[in-house]
Amino acid sequence: MVTKYSDSLKLKVVRDYQEGYLGLRSVADKHGIRSKSQVDRWVKVYEKFGAEGLKTSKHKETYSVQFKLDVLSFIKRTGSSETEAALHFGLKQPTRIASWKKVFRERGAEGLDRAKGRSPMSDTSKRRKNKQIKEKDRTNEQKLVKENELLRLEVEYLKKLQAFQMDPEGYLERHKQRYHSNSKNNSD
Repeated sequence: MVTKYSDSLKLKVVRDYQEGYLGLRSVADKHGIRSKSQVDRWVKVYEKFGAEGLKTSKHKETYSVQFKLDVLSFIKRTGSSETEAALHFGLKQPTRIASWKKVFRERGAEGLDRAKGRSPMSDTSKRRKNKQIKEKDRTNEQKLVKENELLRLEVEYLKKLQAFQMDPEGYLERHKQRYHSNSKNNSD
């Protein structure tokens, strides 16, 4: 179960912790937050982005498959936590990375390409019927094009991974600016 917390509560919790009288667990208990790690994430996001970082976004930011793979690769290669990686890449919601990990484990890179959430159609049977028709209509050529695209993405990812493994510091320095501009463009 995901519990939603108000923006004002998040800010109050962070400021309470920053006063320095209570630890993460005590602040979490005081405000009825389930885990101290949640408080820790809010504190880190606040320190990086300010009060704006704690605000619940009205619209979902979307990220490319390549960006998601880069984030997951960064975690694997550096041993960073999801929160550290999120802050490094300018993501305000570190927990999103956990869902990317799960999808990647279960469905691979193709799963990261799927949009999450409900489709705009309200009639479930129409959605199901349309999906079945689309699957039947998809030709072998279309399937091969999709597979080819995924293989191209995988090769590109492996090349970047190899470059990163050979010179992690240099790679991160060369690509740091691009990641920050990507995350800013995606959040608009």
